Amino acid sequence: MRLDDWHLTDDVDSFLARAGDFLHSRPALHTIPLTVTEALRTRGAHAYGAEAPAFGVLERAGEVRATYFRTPPRRLNLTPLTPEEADALAVHLASLGRTLPGVSADHDTAAAFAEAWQRHTGATPTLHEQQRLYRLGTLTPPEPRPEGRGRVAGEQDREQLMCWYGEFVADIGGTASADAGSWADTRIAHGRVTFWETPDGAPVSMAGVTPMVAGQIRVAPVYTPAHLRGRGYAGAAAVEVSRAALAAGAAEVLLFADLANPTSNGLYQRIGYGPVTDFAVYDF
Repeated sequence: MRLDDWHLTDDVDSFLARAGDFLHSRPALHTIPLTVTEALRTRGAHAYGAEAPAFGVLERAGEVRATYFRTPPRRLNLTPLTPEEADALAVHLASLGRTLPGVSADHDTAAAFAEAWQRHTGATPTLHEQQRLYRLGTLTPPEPRPEGRGRVAGEQDREQLMCWYGEFVADIGGTASADAGSWADTRIAHGRVTFWETPDGAPVSMAGVTPMVAGQIRVAPVYTPAHLRGRGYAGAAAVEVSRAALAAGAAEVLLFADLANPTSNGLYQRIGYGPVTDFAVYDF
């Protein structure tokens, strides 16, 4: 593979003009680049921070084979690559003087790129998280269902959303995609977070969704404060947003679960989600 098979840009529209059909061809596997590029396209190049995003498209004989994107300061995100392609990309990015905090991709691609990056830069990869991507089959509400009801979060819930978003990011050891206020405002404006609340009206869990792109909607995030877990609230909230996604016309409803958390993986399978593939996240 020649290094010039990779076409680089910092413009999301140029990236999608070249790679859009490829990403749409497998919307479940490509859910992350689809949803991130949709946010960048609709909300602007700085939707994920002050630094400009970076994109790459691997193309041979006029056919797109793979893509990458990065929204600094976050990790590099890759679609599936062979070990040889992962090695060539590592050489390419290292030759450009790029520094990377990590990589996220399907399990085999992430491992291959992490090894290649270490060979070519000396950076030490550390496995941060292993995730499983799930797709909804037949939605099966849990029994017994906890008392209460689902409710779409509104303007009056802004402070609660900001608080829980911060707690969620800290809980997973992640990087915030936006400041808490902007995150809450965007989701309130589009009705993209649902609370499960007790009969007295107290919110006890939340589940959000991404916008529909290429017929897929991803459930994210799902969060219950630690002192309220184990009571079925997260499952009830996840069912509510999954049902709403189907009603909105989604052909595929997806979600990621941390493989180190058997409780959440078991819950999602009980309510009708089946595994698609495994992903891995490495820090450098």
